[in-house]
Amino acid sequence: MGKKIWFITGVSSGIGNALIQAVVQSGDFAIGTFRKQEQVDAFNQGHVGKAFAIKMDVANSSEVNRGVETIVQKFGGIDVLVNNAGYGFAGGIEEATMEEIRNVFEANFFGALQVTQAVLPTLRKQKSGHIIQVSSHGGFKATPGFGVYNASKFALEGMSEALAGEVAPLGIRLTIVEPGPFRTKFAGERFGMAQRKIEDYQSTAGVFRERIKDVDGKQEGDPHQAAQAIMQAINAENPPLRLPLGKIAIATITSKLESVHKDLESARKIAESTVYLF
Repeated sequence: MGKKIWFITGVSSGIGNALIQAVVQSGDFAIGTFRKQEQVDAFNQGHVGKAFAIKMDVANSSEVNRGVETIVQKFGGIDVLVNNAGYGFAGGIEEATMEEIRNVFEANFFGALQVTQAVLPTLRKQKSGHIIQVSSHGGFKATPGFGVYNASKFALEGMSEALAGEVAPLGIRLTIVEPGPFRTKFAGERFGMAQRKIEDYQSTAGVFRERIKDVDGKQEGDPHQAAQAIMQAINAENPPLRLPLGKIAIATITSKLESVHKDLESARKIAESTVYLF
C-alpha cells in the first residue's frame, strides 16, 4: 500500500501536533491546519516534501471549502481526515451566555461538521477513506460544570454515529476517538471559562472550574501514545467505532454504561407498560 494522505485539523499543539509528527515519521504525508499564517510558514519551511500546512479556522465555511479544494487539487485526494480542532469550556449551564455556548459549538461541532461535509465528496469519489472524529470521554458522560463542552461533544458523537452507518456501504470508515485527560494545552491557555459566576453553583460547577486549573500539566495521558493508538486504528482491518484513550476514559465510559444499565432495569416495567396491547 502506498503513502496515505492525512488531513488533520488543529495541529499547533497537543494530540494534533503529536499525530502529525507521527504521520510524518511513518512515511505518510500529512496536511495540517493552523489558525495563524506565521505558524503555517514556519511549519512549511521545516517540512518540505514531508508535510504541508494551511491556514484554516474550522468555524469559517469559506476557509474550510477553500482549504479542502486546495488540498484535493494539490495532492489528489485525502485518505484520512482527522477532525481534531476544538477547545474546552467550563461553567454551569446557567452561568454560560448564549454567545459563549455558540462559540463552543462552532469550534467543537459545527467546525467538524463543515470539514466533514467538505471532504466527503472526495471520499465518496474514491470509495475509500477513514474519518477520525476527536471527541472526548466527556462526549459520552457529562459532568457538572462541563455541560456546554459535553453537549458539543455529544452532538459530535451523535452525528458521527449516524454518519458511520451512512458511509460504511461506500467504503468509508469512521472512528470516534474519546481521550480522557491528556497532557496538552487543553486545560491551559485556550481553555474557556464562563465569565459569569453564580454562588449557588459553587459546590458543583465551581468545584469543576477550580479542578480544571489544578490538573493542567498533570494529566495521565501522553499525546504521543495517543497518536500511535490512532494510527493503529487507521491500519486495523476492523477499526472500532469508538476508541477510548486512557485509563480515566475507560473508567468514565464504564461508569456511564453501568448507570444506564441500572436505569434500564429499574424502569423496565414502566417502560414496557406504555405500549399498545395488540
